[in-house]
Amino acid sequence: MRMRYSVFIGTALCVSLSLVGCQTMGGSTGAGFSYKNMPVADGSAVAGDGNKVLFKGSPLALTGNGVKVGDQLRDVKVAQNDLSLVNIAQTKGAGKVRIISVVPSLDTPVCEQQTHLLSERNKGLDKMIELITVSVDTPFAQKRFAKEANIANVTFLSDYRGADFGKTHGLFLEGPNILTRAVMVVDKTNTIRYLQITPELSQLPDMEEALQFARRLITES
Repeated sequence: MRMRYSVFIGTALCVSLSLVGCQTMGGSTGAGFSYKNMPVADGSAVAGDGNKVLFKGSPLALTGNGVKVGDQLRDVKVAQNDLSLVNIAQTKGAGKVRIISVVPSLDTPVCEQQTHLLSERNKGLDKMIELITVSVDTPFAQKRFAKEANIANVTFLSDYRGADFGKTHGLFLEGPNILTRAVMVVDKTNTIRYLQITPELSQLPDMEEALQFARRLITES
C-alpha cells in the first residue's frame, strides 16, 4: 500500500509541476524561448534528512546526507548522454568554477525555464566555466530536451540510476522520487561556495544571483 501511495504522490506531483506556467518548448536564442513571469524563491531550505521543502504549501521530506556552503562536492557518479558514468566532482569543467543547476524534471515548465536561464542569461560565463544541469530524467530524455530546446552550452547529467547524487548531497525527495530544485556554485577546488534550495518547489531559484556569484569567484581567482 505504501509503495502504491508513493507512486500516486509522485505521479500527481509531476503532473502538477507540469501545470505551473506555460508548456511551450522554445529555443535557447532568447527570442525563441517564451519566458514567463514565474516567482523566484526568497531564501533557501536546508539539505538533508529531517528537512523539508514545500510543494504548493504541502511538505515534502528531503533525504540524504545534506551539504552546506563550505562543504566539498561529493564523489558520486552520474550518467552522461551516452550512458557512460562520470564523477560529478570530475566533469570536464573540474578545476574551474562550475554552476550546478538541479531540477526535478526537464519536462516541466519551471525546470525548463530554469535551464534556459542558465543557458541564455549567463552573459558569457559559458565561455569561462562549465554549466551543468542535473535531473532524474533519463539521458535519452535529456538529450532530446537539449536538441529540441537548441541548448548546446549546458552539460546534462542524469541521476536516474538510483538518485545517488541527490541522496549523497541531501537533495532527494523520496516520496515523488525526484530531485528537489536547487542551484549551487562550486569553486576550482570543488568547494560549494553558493547553495540555494528553493523552499517552495514550484518557484525558481535566483539564477541571476547565482550567476553573479560565479562571476565574482572568477574575478577573485
